[in-house]
Amino acid sequence: MCTAVVDFDPSSPVPLLLVGVRDEFADRPWLPPGPHWPDRPALLGGRDLRAGGTWLALHPQERRVACVLNGRGRPAPAAARASRGELPLRAAGGEEPKEWDLTRFDPFHLVCADPAGARLWSWDGHELTERTLGAGLHIIVNTGLEGAGPAAATDPQEAEGARQMAARIAHFRPRLAAARRPAPRTGTTAAAWGEWLPLVEGDGLDRSDPRALILTRRFPQGLWGTSSISLVALSPQSVRYDFASARRERPEWTTLLPSPGN
Repeated sequence: MCTAVVDFDPSSPVPLLLVGVRDEFADRPWLPPGPHWPDRPALLGGRDLRAGGTWLALHPQERRVACVLNGRGRPAPAAARASRGELPLRAAGGEEPKEWDLTRFDPFHLVCADPAGARLWSWDGHELTERTLGAGLHIIVNTGLEGAGPAAATDPQEAEGARQMAARIAHFRPRLAAARRPAPRTGTTAAAWGEWLPLVEGDGLDRSDPRALILTRRFPQGLWGTSSISLVALSPQSVRYDFASARRERPEWTTLLPSPGN
């Protein structure tokens, strides 16, 4: 039940804001963001240690960021399945999904953004759709843009997940829209992200709340919850990248770009 928030304001000095909230099983190991891929030395991102990819990749020099969320639809054949964690690396590196063999991947939503705007690709196992995310606030969850994916889920766990994602959007969309839009460049995470920060840290909701953005759920397969939060701000002149592990009660923020002291 990952979530991405994209805000594009072409009139702002920092036109593109991206919030990436990653949810995963608690026992899945990962590393915090860094230049983890020798074949892609320009890219920064957290590294999933099981499959080797990432959930969010940033190309600072190109001012380009990409993140992936699980989608709904027909899974890829097990014998040919590839990790969706390679998709943000490829998109942040400038590749286009229409060039890829998507039959190797389970359904996904892939966001790629730069200071000129953002695009969203959704793959359901049958068809790839592409949307340009225009000016304004956009929320993407596993059921798609604004939760407007397939309506009827026959699996009870999927149906409950869809209800919770709808509740999350209904709670957080008006609060994010009403908060003063940040223009993050320098300073502490709190100073840079202003009124958005308490919201992306969970808005005080309990992690078990159906509306929760920062959440914990117990499934038959194990404990599931929010593992990290990424904040990225892009302008033609600047890149801002803040990251926090969400494993503790209160996230502890690290500013990766601009690096401290610069």
